Amino acid sequence: MASDIGTGLHVALVAADRTVWSGEASMVIARTVDGDVGVLRGHAPLLSLLTDAAVEISAPDGIVHAAVDGGFLSVADDRVSILTEHAVLAEEIRIDEAKAELEAAEGLPTGDEREMRIRRASARIRAAEKAS
Repeated sequence: MASDIGTGLHVALVAADRTVWSGEASMVIARTVDGDVGVLRGHAPLLSLLTDAAVEISAPDGIVHAAVDGGFLSVADDRVSILTEHAVLAEEIRIDEAKAELEAAEGLPTGDEREMRIRRASARIRAAEKAS
């Protein structure tokens, strides 16, 4: 991509305690409650609820993989905001810990807490595996 024209989107991945990643990108893929959404330059305005899942951001220097614990996806004027209580970049994920969390969650009694913990551990594992 030519450096003088940019990549088309300005993306901010923001958790409650920090900005996890911010920069230019050509595409963002995130999972909403309605399914996966791909965002390119010129995308229509959008506000959607995110699920616990992996997010992919196509930046000029490579794909950024992260796991988010739900939140919101906002798109307007080629600006994408991913707002979540907790997010972690793939390189920050300890895959062994995420697999242990998944195993522990699978041993819990059936219920909302079990399902949430399984989704979050699975999202971290997917993000880490995609980045490797």
